[in-house]
Amino acid sequence: MRRAWIAVLWMLASLVVIFLITLPISLQAHLIVGSIVVLAMILLKTFGPPTGVFRVIALALGTAIVLRYVYWRTTSTLPPVNQIEDFIPGFMLYVAEMYSVFMLFLSLFVVSSPVPPRPTPPLPAEVPTVDVFIPTYNEDYALLANTVAAAKGMDYPADKLTVWLLDDGGTEQKCNQDNAAKAKEAQERRRELSALCEGLGARYLTRARNEHAKAGNMNNGLEHSTGDIVVVFDADHAPARSFLQETIGHFAEDKDLFLVQTPHFFINPDPLERNLDTFDVMPSENEMFYGIIQRGLDKWDASFFCGSAALLRRTALKETNGFSGVTITEDCETALGLHARGWRSIYVEKPLIAGLQPESFASFIGQRSRWAQGMMQILIFHAPFFKRGLSLPQRLCYMSSMLFWLFPYPRLMFLISPLFYLFFSLEVFNASGAEFLAYTSTYMLVNLLMQNYLYGKYRWPWISEIYEYIQSIYLLPAILSVIANPRKPTFNVTSKGENMAESRVSEIGRPFFIIFAVLVAALFVSIYRALTEPFNADVIIVVGGWNVLNLLIAGCALGVVSERRNRRRTHRVNLLRRCEMTINGITYPATVEDGSTGGARVRLAEGIGRPDFERGQEAQMRFKPHADLGDEALPLSIRNVEEDKQGVVFGCQFEPKTPMHYRLVADLIFANADEWRKFQESRRRNPGVLFGTLRFIRQALYHTGRGLSYFVHLQRLWRERRRNPLFAAAKRES
Repeated sequence: MRRAWIAVLWMLASLVVIFLITLPISLQAHLIVGSIVVLAMILLKTFGPPTGVFRVIALALGTAIVLRYVYWRTTSTLPPVNQIEDFIPGFMLYVAEMYSVFMLFLSLFVVSSPVPPRPTPPLPAEVPTVDVFIPTYNEDYALLANTVAAAKGMDYPADKLTVWLLDDGGTEQKCNQDNAAKAKEAQERRRELSALCEGLGARYLTRARNEHAKAGNMNNGLEHSTGDIVVVFDADHAPARSFLQETIGHFAEDKDLFLVQTPHFFINPDPLERNLDTFDVMPSENEMFYGIIQRGLDKWDASFFCGSAALLRRTALKETNGFSGVTITEDCETALGLHARGWRSIYVEKPLIAGLQPESFASFIGQRSRWAQGMMQILIFHAPFFKRGLSLPQRLCYMSSMLFWLFPYPRLMFLISPLFYLFFSLEVFNASGAEFLAYTSTYMLVNLLMQNYLYGKYRWPWISEIYEYIQSIYLLPAILSVIANPRKPTFNVTSKGENMAESRVSEIGRPFFIIFAVLVAALFVSIYRALTEPFNADVIIVVGGWNVLNLLIAGCALGVVSERRNRRRTHRVNLLRRCEMTINGITYPATVEDGSTGGARVRLAEGIGRPDFERGQEAQMRFKPHADLGDEALPLSIRNVEEDKQGVVFGCQFEPKTPMHYRLVADLIFANADEWRKFQESRRRNPGVLFGTLRFIRQALYHTGRGLSYFVHLQRLWRERRRNPLFAAAKRES
């Protein structure tokens, strides 16, 4: 009976909403209602609690305005079908807008009430055996040494923990290939990594052939291991010492649990963060997903495997014959199959690994293209909405995660739609300037407020638009190619630890300058038409304003593809560890202030004068490690020295010579996850819609100028190079 009454109430509420949405009102009335809703949302956001009924009321008010816009857009603005030159681009824009509204509603469903951070469960009396898989293909020795060393340093009974380096770069196929130089390189890699694993107490494993990419590599690991729990770390994801202590207990609490996923925390900026200089002050792009969306998915038992920083139950993997390899995103595909079989997953929102993001814009686009194509493959091959075994919320959650990657289509439609009118006078939007401004402005403002309500601390205003724009130009062809041929995409390893030795415009950055030039031309056209066509001035001004917004986004993107020099290959974290420095046989008490896998900044104790040394001189550091690693010192070389009011500070470079030295580096840099959490929290503040918008405009103007200056400077260098006789002779010779 109670359920029947609830259904009746929902039906009555729906009828009331439909009546209000479709009620014919004047333009002035719509503006008044829209203004009241915006004010109410601002008040609820400012003075109401972040969760609970006030949050639901605010989102419901915003939803009403969005639905009102959808009704007006559908019934009043589409061009007539018989005007085909207007109707086709007009309908394409309409589809893009309806996609955005649909994704907004899916997002509301997913993240309306995210799971709060989970407490850490106690370890069971009999802890399970654990196999750690570190799949690798072409990553360099030092990167792998740090990750394997950090994995070996996790706080867990040694007899229950086995670390496996799964090397797809030293397979029999590669070692015996026809290219003699590459075969020798693979053989040498195999020898080096085997010796590394032996020295660290890990297991080295390769296979006969490189089949089914990462999924095939990990399935080979499953065949040779027996642990109850399988932990997966990417080659550049070094775990904290507490990783297993924080996560393994969840499997004892729930026998149907197949996955514990933790966030991917990165110690280096992505290309947008580095080139726009936002890494230290603004939340990273991935924090919206790992900070709020995964918690929302967790509420509906739909948090999925993200390829690394995760634990999986072996008995669950046996049901699917290991990791799925039909698509190039084996992680989400594996989770989908296991959710459909009734297994459960949870998400633990604690940064417990430190990884690396792509440094260059080209590598960033390559990584995102693989993600987008893989999600489209899952959508085509597995059709999550119709997959048997999934609950309705799980179906909606998986559809949200996959349909998201269609964003290049609406983003590019929003970019080019004003140009249809400004350049060709096509009526793709049948409305007066006043109607367009009234309905669209309230819709956009409410949309911004809703996004700020949902993601305020994790994603600042307009940042999503920039990220989507810089990816869309290359992701749209990638998505269309996988739709045309779903089996075409192949797994490509993302480059990490790149050295950006010189400032430059990205090798794939030219289209962004061309688009910017077209938008600038459209700006002048809009000014000219507003002056010469006063009878259309209202529409021209509104469409011209839309183009200006696109111009700001496109100008900001010029700063993203204008890549700053970054010669540092490793990135520093705060440490504050006591140590001893030995220089010329004399030992000094000191503190490691910060460090990276490459070196550290070491401050001598107060009152100690500057020791005698030469630049590049070898020295030694001793500190108390968390694990029992003996009394071995870490060798280093002194690169520079500074003196301030607090004393003498050395800039040191680590010089590891044995596998044990990598254990010391890992213990120093990766043991303490609290520093990662502190850094993450320091960036999580909500600037609000107004100040966030002003900040975006300021950033856009500055980086437009910076991007254009890069382009002009490089063009000048190119012309000078072409005039150089040596360049001309080399070109003729080639």
